[in-house]
Amino acid sequence: MTDIEIGRAKRARRAYSFDDIAIVPSRRTRDPEEVSTAWQIDAYRFELPVLAAPMDSVMSPATAIALGRYGGLGVLNLEGLWTRYEDPTDLLEEVAGLRGTDGTRRLQEIYTEPVRAELITERLREIREAGVTVAGSLSPQRTKEFAKAVVDAGVDMFVIRGTTVSAEHVSSQSEPLNLKEFIYELDVPVVVGGCATHQAALHLMRTGAAGVLVGFGGGAAHTTRTVLGVAVPMASAVADVAAARRDYLDESGGRYVHVIADGSIGKSGDLAKAIACGADAVMVGSPFARASDAPGRGFHWGTEAHHAELPRGQRVEFETVGTFEEILFGPSRVADGTMNLIGALKRSMATTGYTDLKEFQRVEVVVE
Repeated sequence: MTDIEIGRAKRARRAYSFDDIAIVPSRRTRDPEEVSTAWQIDAYRFELPVLAAPMDSVMSPATAIALGRYGGLGVLNLEGLWTRYEDPTDLLEEVAGLRGTDGTRRLQEIYTEPVRAELITERLREIREAGVTVAGSLSPQRTKEFAKAVVDAGVDMFVIRGTTVSAEHVSSQSEPLNLKEFIYELDVPVVVGGCATHQAALHLMRTGAAGVLVGFGGGAAHTTRTVLGVAVPMASAVADVAAARRDYLDESGGRYVHVIADGSIGKSGDLAKAIACGADAVMVGSPFARASDAPGRGFHWGTEAHHAELPRGQRVEFETVGTFEEILFGPSRVADGTMNLIGALKRSMATTGYTDLKEFQRVEVVVE
């Protein structure tokens, strides 16, 4: 890719967001009913290539169970309100009513309550007893502290998620998490991220992760770009990490690591473009925040929003458009891509002649 000269001392390569690209139809089309959106990671098969982001505004034990029954994977934030309080319902209602800059200060206060290992066990037990795949998420900073409680509680899939996760974190203040040793010692598949470059993804794949999250804290509720100046357009990031998957497949003699796009997926078209760029599945937050039955009651925020020293997120208010089920499967009452995500994905695949997600990764795209 040709570099662009920013100035005489700095060059940069051109990168593209999902808004910059479009999917090209082919000479063959299919019936949408003949298209499969099934996805399998490790021993777990899902009918939908959709993971819900571990954010308190979209995931509670109840919504994680509901998404599991619909065929997706709900990932519970194990450092969130549900593992800090016996019943955070009143607090969720309070957060929905916050206004202005008071919102950030109050979020910081609410999240000072310590995470309790017994509540982690209780929440995961509740999901497991519903008969769906159990997934929970911790930040790299808290993984060592609570990993045993998570695994002992019977989690099926462990997600280590941060704004940017590295296999080579350096710290003089504390012993960093050794991802390779940690993943090797676990008996459950681990999904780790985010990352946004070929090299960073390759390093994470070498730790033994089953899946890698592609993202940089660039979703609708994040201000990482404004606060830190860090951002990578997602179409290019997904394509770069998909190339790392291919290179690692050769390097490892056939070990396939799943690429999961995590961020900037607000509409159904973004979901289709993420897979077209090479993702196996997507992790979404804001589409589910629009659900009338979401815990956030129309508000959306992530873990960065209540950071004690440097918040890099904000509460975003959305107009609710329908239930979780309607957002996934329709029928849609709007024409803006916020409802019937799976129906739109199937139609995009059918329009380009592909019958499964792996084939759809080969679809032609153009820069608009």
